[in-house]
Amino acid sequence: MPKPIILSSKQHTISQQQISTNALTVLQKLHQAGFRSLLVGGAVRDLLLNQKPKDFDVVTNATPEQISRLFHNCRLIGRRFRLAHVCFGRDIIEVATFRGHHQQTHKGFVKRDNIYGEIEEDALRRDFSINALYYDIADASILDYASGLKDLKNKQIILLGNPKERYPEDPVRMIRAIRFAAKLGFEIEKHSQQLIYKQAHLLKEVPPARLFEEVLKLFLGGEAVKTLALLRQYQLFHFLFPLTEKNLQQAPPFAEKLIQIGMKNTNKRIKEGKPVTPSYLYALFLWETVRINTEKIIKKGLHPYPALQEAMSNCIAKQQKSISIPKRITAQMREIWTLQYRFENSSTKKSVALLDHPRFRAAYDFLLLRAEVGEIETHWAKYWTQLQLDQGLDPKNKKSKYHHKRHPKYKK
Repeated sequence: MPKPIILSSKQHTISQQQISTNALTVLQKLHQAGFRSLLVGGAVRDLLLNQKPKDFDVVTNATPEQISRLFHNCRLIGRRFRLAHVCFGRDIIEVATFRGHHQQTHKGFVKRDNIYGEIEEDALRRDFSINALYYDIADASILDYASGLKDLKNKQIILLGNPKERYPEDPVRMIRAIRFAAKLGFEIEKHSQQLIYKQAHLLKEVPPARLFEEVLKLFLGGEAVKTLALLRQYQLFHFLFPLTEKNLQQAPPFAEKLIQIGMKNTNKRIKEGKPVTPSYLYALFLWETVRINTEKIIKKGLHPYPALQEAMSNCIAKQQKSISIPKRITAQMREIWTLQYRFENSSTKKSVALLDHPRFRAAYDFLLLRAEVGEIETHWAKYWTQLQLDQGLDPKNKKSKYHHKRHPKYKK
């Protein structure tokens, strides 16, 4: 078993004040019950980099059943590896038992991973060295079993173990490597990055339902522009959005520009603390496919509106083979796309009514983007902006002095 590099509380900058109150409660309660209790992974990494962690994950030698008995607000999840979620309202602290070495594989993938072990084994089961760092609540020390501190200093993303085995074991690790490279501004270690090119096709073996959340993590981390560039550089984007990649290669310049500016706007909204809806993100990536196919169907003699509906259905059905998008999200995507047609084909009275549509804000932002890149005439962007101003609405902040139906101009 490897011996860790240990930094005492005086040798690092992490303090308990930086750890979320709920995570601290879980850590201390496990410790007081006689179990080992440590903060692990991204939280430790980010705190050492003076960044604010998004999640605080805990590991322990307590079994899931023991954790469940200790916390009344706990639920156990997962089959491949049993996890405990300790719930504090909407805040969930994930608690995992130390993992041991897996024994069964199927086509290179881990089939059964419910094997518990010691912290030394758990460290080597982590994906990257910078994520195999532990903060021990017992004495506030940092434990490093895999040279993570050195790699953190050198700004290197190094896959633990043999990449030839670790990527096939879980191909999502290739996506995670891209995410950390973009988020942290780190370099992927040479051997690890070369194998991404060779093993990118393994993403086809990942369940489409799992990839939905992974893609959101990719683009909602505040570095969407870098992430997109790296995904395309390492030829992973093709396996996530095959229709988009294909159409971008033969589309007009505005198609790729639409996505690029959309990614910049996404970064800006995240930095400003504003929400970015998954439906908008996916609508952005798939719009060029919908647009092209709508034009093809119209040429066959179908009216533009039903042509759009058919193109949307075809696009979503094909995309679901790569990434399984929940129905509630695809329904919102369809509304954003359908409103693009309605924006260009509405009478004045119907236009005013559209301002109350639940997807108006997202669709209006989408329209502005299309006008900005030159896909449509700027006339439509100006028209819908002015209409909101006329109705007492603020096009930038979606705030108004009064609801538009109370506006004097709207009175019958």
